[in-house]
Amino acid sequence: MITIINTGGANLASVSNALDRLGRTWTLTRDADTIRSAERVILPGVGAARDSMDRLQEAGLIDVIRNLTQPTMGICLGMQLLFERSEEGDTECLGIIPGTVRRMESRPGLRIPHMGWNAISPRSGDEVLFAGIAEHSHFYFVHSYAAPMGDWVCATVDHGNALPAAVRRGNFYGCQFHPERSALAGAEVLKNFLRI
Repeated sequence: MITIINTGGANLASVSNALDRLGRTWTLTRDADTIRSAERVILPGVGAARDSMDRLQEAGLIDVIRNLTQPTMGICLGMQLLFERSEEGDTECLGIIPGTVRRMESRPGLRIPHMGWNAISPRSGDEVLFAGIAEHSHFYFVHSYAAPMGDWVCATVDHGNALPAAVRRGNFYGCQFHPERSALAGAEVLKNFLRI
């Protein structure tokens, strides 16, 4: 069973619809026992870091998520919540990956939020999420904050400089882009995650 954590984010419907298109069964929940017993967990998110963390705190899910041992994927804001902190609202996040998510720097010719289709570059040796996907495939991004670079980065996107497009730490994976809105390449990322 695939469990989608109900963060109240705006991409819940698109994530569930993407799983439907893949013919997979899923449940949307805030129930701790259901999340703990899931084969795969997805932490979606669109919106503000503080609001999402407040909802997870109210549902008693902070430690539940931190202690998951099955493959778990954060999408967009869900990926950013895997880090220690976010500058957005000076928010303490889940602390699974070190570092602070920071507001992207605005400069001439660089659009913030980073919104639209961009090619990503998977790092060598990090084929798990990107197996079978053509090099420089395009994925759909919408974000104004970016995670820090580090050894957890398994793919980058160029938006003024290299930014994390996907991350991994242990059993936790994250995509800054929206695989559920990224056509065939995004569907392949979700399939690869579900095969882990």
